[in-house]
Amino acid sequence: MRNKTLIRQKRNRSKLKRVSTDKPRLTVFRSAKNIYAQLIDDSKRVTIASASSKEKNIEKNNKTELSKIVGKLIAERSIAKGVKEVYFDRGSYKYHGRVKSLADAARTGGLKF
Repeated sequence: MRNKTLIRQKRNRSKLKRVSTDKPRLTVFRSAKNIYAQLIDDSKRVTIASASSKEKNIEKNNKTELSKIVGKLIAERSIAKGVKEVYFDRGSYKYHGRVKSLADAARTGGLKF
C-alpha cells in the first residue's frame, strides 16, 4: 500500500481501538469491481454476518448501486442476528463514493453507527 493509505488506515483503526468493544464493527473492503461488508465481533473473533456484490441473487448494476444493495443486505442480516448498533470501519478508504453509499444504505436499513 501507499504511504497515505497506511496512515489513514492506522488513524481509523486506532480510533476504533479506543472505544469499548461492546459493539461489533462493520468492516468494508472495496476492490476494483466488487464491494464486501462484514460484521465482526472482535471480542469473540467471529464474523456475525457478511454480504458482497458477488452474491448470485444480486443483479449487476453500476458500482454505487451495488454498494447500496450490499449496505441494505448487511443491515437486514445483522438485524436478523440481533445486532442494531455497530462501529463503522472504513479501513484505508476515504468516506465518499461507494463506501459512503454503503454506509448510508446500512443506516437506512436500520443500523446505528
